[in-house]
Amino acid sequence: MLFDTHVHLNVDQFKEDQEEVIKRARANGVERMVVVGFDHETITAAMALVEKYPFIYAAVGWHPVDAIDFTDEDLRWLEELSQHEKVVALGEMGLDYHWDKSPHDVQKEVFRKQIALAKKVNLPVIIHNREATEDVLAILQEEKASEVGGVLHCYSGEVEQVSQALEMNFYISLGGPVTFKNAKAPKEVAKIVPSDRLLIETDCPFLAPHPHRGKRNEPTYVRLVAEAIAALREVSIETIEAETTTNAQRLFKLQG
Repeated sequence: MLFDTHVHLNVDQFKEDQEEVIKRARANGVERMVVVGFDHETITAAMALVEKYPFIYAAVGWHPVDAIDFTDEDLRWLEELSQHEKVVALGEMGLDYHWDKSPHDVQKEVFRKQIALAKKVNLPVIIHNREATEDVLAILQEEKASEVGGVLHCYSGEVEQVSQALEMNFYISLGGPVTFKNAKAPKEVAKIVPSDRLLIETDCPFLAPHPHRGKRNEPTYVRLVAEAIAALREVSIETIEAETTTNAQRLFKLQG
């Protein structure tokens, strides 16, 4: 049993064959997924998916790239959606210093507001971080995000920063980059994360693992992530499947 903790089946790249992609994932042992909404359109699509499929859950949040568009009305909408029984986390939220659509100070403000909401509604947070690890960790510390915990999705920080995340009650999720030949940091991270804090994901349609790198990613490929981590940790794929599924169920408060 595999649990893909971060998918974007709610985007245009899956418009033509979404149902086939989901069926293919299930046939390959992916028994649960969290579909992540990050703006008006994708949140609405995520909620439609959880109504249709019993094994799909949702996270709802506002992406830092679009923080400039975030309103108080959007915050109230997220709070309303958080009450849905299949919304298991708030996010993705965080900081993204790669793109320049939203100023850093605006990103930080929207990030802080969403952490505060997560604490209010008692849901874990899914963190997006691109080229902003120090600021992300600092805000999580300042806002006492440890009270609800969460996951650093598609972890891109340094090996030395893993311990800070663990101390704040966060899980570390690894995706396609752990399979890339030239990706040293994710491989080192995969070796050191405690077995009770490790998650796996695809972040599909992005970051497809080797040998599909550069193509559209899909949940089926989460098995390739699990296999790569198993090899790095020198354990069986079954061990990684069991550990990461148990961890995801604990984080998202789901029954086995």
